[in-house]
Amino acid sequence: MLACMFLLSGCNSGENGSEAGDLKEMSVAPEDIATDISIVLEPGQLDWVGQKIFQNECAGQFQCLVHWNESEAFPSLGIGHFIWYPEGINERFVESFPVLVEYMKQRQLNIPAWLRELEPFDAPWADKASFESVENSVKVAELREFLAGTQGIQAEFIFRRAKSSLTKIAESVPEDRRAQLKTDLDALSSTPGGIYALMDYVNFKGEGLSDAERYNDEGWGLRQVLLAMESNPGAATLERFREAAARVLTRRADNAGNPIEKTRWLKGWLKRLETYKQPDDVTSSAEKSAKN
Repeated sequence: MLACMFLLSGCNSGENGSEAGDLKEMSVAPEDIATDISIVLEPGQLDWVGQKIFQNECAGQFQCLVHWNESEAFPSLGIGHFIWYPEGINERFVESFPVLVEYMKQRQLNIPAWLRELEPFDAPWADKASFESVENSVKVAELREFLAGTQGIQAEFIFRRAKSSLTKIAESVPEDRRAQLKTDLDALSSTPGGIYALMDYVNFKGEGLSDAERYNDEGWGLRQVLLAMESNPGAATLERFREAAARVLTRRADNAGNPIEKTRWLKGWLKRLETYKQPDDVTSSAEKSAKN
């Protein structure tokens, strides 16, 4: 279990009820978007988010904690399938596993010696065939065990990455879109389901800020989804987020040079978005106390 409660920062501004006309009049500084939005997850809720991400990436399978996907030039590790490039590989996707390991070092975790001492810190397998030839080795087994035992820290890392992303995204959004962005983030961050969607999507497809992460000059990260959310007073914010994400990911698959994105991967991506709903069985500490 994760024994902490995480707070994004500041207090809820209480401005969720602003009318659309008022939003156009508001002047919102980028730093105010992040500091005025609070994201709170109690231990059981953060456990739920971590488990959902692990299920999304690995179907909850231990073996998948160190994995090499078909048609990719790099392995994916941990509950968030963090990218780790081998030497000489530098693709358009943001590499995340080295950053996770640095975070674990800061948390003074007992990282496997061979991983801690790796220099340079590149994936030690040149390609998928090389990885598969040693997949049952002691080192890979040790790495899987380590990642299985640190799922809480990995969920914490994903949470903190999402937190950092909101500030960066706010700074990149045109001024005339910031008020609506703040309103949408207020609504998403007020429930476990919305927080899960933000955390999972930024881990799944990134912030959308890297110029390299583009097909036909169009990105597919959290920034693009937030800006693609269409106004619909009759729809819940999380529903609008799902719909926007589906459009953004479909556009990515259409723009991709590799047909596998549209013929195979898109179906799984859209199915993943269907999990962006409010949980039915996650109870807060306050609710538990009221029942007892």
